[in-house]
Amino acid sequence: MIPPLIVREAVNKGIQIIAITDHNASENVAAVMQAAEDEDLVVLPGMELQTEEEVHVLCLFDTLDQLSALQSVVDSALPDIKNNVDFFGEQFIVDHTGEFVRRKEQLLITSTRLSFEEAFAVVKDLEGLFIPAHVNRQAFGLIYHLGFVPPDLPIDALEISRHISLKDALREYPQISGFPLIQSGDVHYLDDFLGANQFTLQEPTIPEIKLALSNQNGRSLAVLDRN
Repeated sequence: MIPPLIVREAVNKGIQIIAITDHNASENVAAVMQAAEDEDLVVLPGMELQTEEEVHVLCLFDTLDQLSALQSVVDSALPDIKNNVDFFGEQFIVDHTGEFVRRKEQLLITSTRLSFEEAFAVVKDLEGLFIPAHVNRQAFGLIYHLGFVPPDLPIDALEISRHISLKDALREYPQISGFPLIQSGDVHYLDDFLGANQFTLQEPTIPEIKLALSNQNGRSLAVLDRN
């Protein structure tokens, strides 16, 4: 998707905070942040990291420097395989207008060699948010691949997919109860924007979001029913 179109669609839907979380990649995040500079939209830098167990995790940060540090770890943990454009498609890097800059040659649509626990440690060391993605899905979901939420890791929140209600998710997957839950669009196309998470924050930062996830100091999170 093209950065200015991402920004325009989010603004048109009244969304004030989005996160860009490409699969094992971050090189297009700065372009979307730049495209949003004159808009009432905060773009959090992030990544959807795939662990060696084939679990997707949303990793969110305040700064591009933090994200760049994670990218360095991920690049070194990815298999040394070149992308097959004919089979997997292009991996374009663009500028803030959507103009082509270069191709990412290393194959991204694969697992890293980072275990779930190793990925957690890296993100926490960088002071980011660690949120297992679409945990209820069979494809790349935490529940189906690990069978449980690791009880010894202070995970910030869990994300449920857009295709299940909060009530149904809690009934079908009782192991996620007790964790803060968010519901995201998993946006691959412009029509996928959801805007289901309603945060009360003093400012759009990771520390504030952490407070909201735990309902502390007047910060809060409500997940709107979109089903």
